[in-house]
Amino acid sequence: MNTMNRKYLVIGSLAACALSFGGCEKLDYFPADQLSDATVWKTEAHAKQAAMGMYAAMRAPWCFGMEFTFDMCTDLADGTSPWSDVSRGTSFSSNSSGVQNHWQHLYELVHRTNTVIRKAATMPVDREIIDRVTGEAKFLRAMAYFRMLNCWGGVPYYDETCDINQSFASLSAPRSTAEEIRGHVLDDLKDAIAKLPVAWESGDYGRATRGAAYALRGKVYLFAGEWEKAAADFDEIVYDRHASYGYALHDDYEDLFRLYNGRHSDEMIFSIQSIDGNVAGYALDIVSYFGNKSTMRLIASNLIVPSTTLVDMYENPDGSPFDWDDVFPGFTEGDSQFRRRLMSVAIDQGSTEIVDLLDCDTARVANAYRHRDPRLCWNVITPYSHYLGTDAGSQPRDKEFVLADATKGGSPMEAFAFMRNSEGWNSYFWRKWIPTGNLDGYWGEYTRTPYEFPLIRLADVLLMLAEAYNELGETDKAVAEVNKVRARVGMPELNSGPVWLEAGDKDEVARRIRNERAYELVGEGQRYWDIRRWGMLGATVRNATDIFGDLMYERAYMPRHETWPIPLVELDRNRNLVQNEWW
Repeated sequence: MNTMNRKYLVIGSLAACALSFGGCEKLDYFPADQLSDATVWKTEAHAKQAAMGMYAAMRAPWCFGMEFTFDMCTDLADGTSPWSDVSRGTSFSSNSSGVQNHWQHLYELVHRTNTVIRKAATMPVDREIIDRVTGEAKFLRAMAYFRMLNCWGGVPYYDETCDINQSFASLSAPRSTAEEIRGHVLDDLKDAIAKLPVAWESGDYGRATRGAAYALRGKVYLFAGEWEKAAADFDEIVYDRHASYGYALHDDYEDLFRLYNGRHSDEMIFSIQSIDGNVAGYALDIVSYFGNKSTMRLIASNLIVPSTTLVDMYENPDGSPFDWDDVFPGFTEGDSQFRRRLMSVAIDQGSTEIVDLLDCDTARVANAYRHRDPRLCWNVITPYSHYLGTDAGSQPRDKEFVLADATKGGSPMEAFAFMRNSEGWNSYFWRKWIPTGNLDGYWGEYTRTPYEFPLIRLADVLLMLAEAYNELGETDKAVAEVNKVRARVGMPELNSGPVWLEAGDKDEVARRIRNERAYELVGEGQRYWDIRRWGMLGATVRNATDIFGDLMYERAYMPRHETWPIPLVELDRNRNLVQNEWW
């Protein structure tokens, strides 16, 4: 794929030192490392340095650097961290550390962008430079407030007139309404579209672009049910209406999530790009949550695993629904012991090899997964499939993952490629985002996954455009956009012949779009925001069960879970805040 120089978040060495204000909305200390007006805000290099500080805040783990973890709050994944209280609902409260951390880091991003907007306005540089860095700041500020809107509804609004260096002890704005926050987000994105370039020079990979601003504004409109405006914004960048944006689906779906060491894709519209997979660079910590114990000699892992619901959703290669009863008659109604007998083998005491197949036809089990939509096995490690992990010396080692019956052989050890995670769950594992081997020596630290991570990519936009078209009654156009996504992975087009591919009315097309977003975007954190805006959060909450149907843990749902609580510590700091209803 060609490198598109406008779309990748480059986190350079300046990011760590630029604009480090500490935790925003924290009123108990004075920022010790604020920038000096006497030495910065003078040159184009200073403007770029300030911009990198904004991007550093944006990709911080508790801001947008753990987007992939939100899938555990949905029907697509199960897990223990970092959103266990949000996910399970049983202990979800205003004391949630995750909720508090997300609030603070989003405001950190807001305050950094506000400083850039305020300071850049009077810099003694060309107007074009001021406009571009201001456009970046407004795009990132819009991202932050849009996320806050989706979490909490109305929140306190601070713009560039708020100087945190002067007002750190008195940030006491009351909550703006949700509509007011949405209005501010749209205003920022309108300004960003006007100021941002379609493309940057090759040395500026990752900086926000006009196309990214259109895509985000379209998403804001979509979430608000403003279908015509959403469709217009998505249409702008999909069909290059007023500029040549150059976005295109990556030819190889699996490869799209293995871009590292300078490889890029035209599908990425706005993304976090890692630099180096070792201790000298920067990379997202995905493997710690998604990896298995064969991944770079990982000690603690499997915090988040693909759900059985996700795996069972994927269609047969002809597009018909998958049914376990077609593979093993009676599987659906059978108990866990019945399923174990069909799917488990015996292993040796050293947990190194299969010694007895017992009643398991391993090829039949493996093919139940392989003979499906190919995205299933590109996204998920399934029983009796292989994965190139590493041994104790970090050398590549091919491993077959099996389901072991400990009553008829050795006890399985997770480090030797068994379908059991650190919690003792007989669960599936992730393949998406998980490096293989040591990437020929490029990758050496499991907490630094070296792949570029999309926050907005073209397939996502195509499916959002399809949704907008469908809501406008243009079902044929909606189906055409969905079929582009399906064609990339070799799945048959909707309305292409068989009855099971028919999608004629609005409700059926909507169902297809929702499913396609699950198949395509799993592991990217989109599902949580989707099911909440669709009003489907309660309907999708179910207890977490393993491959055999045994309970892993319980989930609960109450209507108040639709909106997050204002963190208790923020209510204590700002007496003008009012808690959300039911909290």
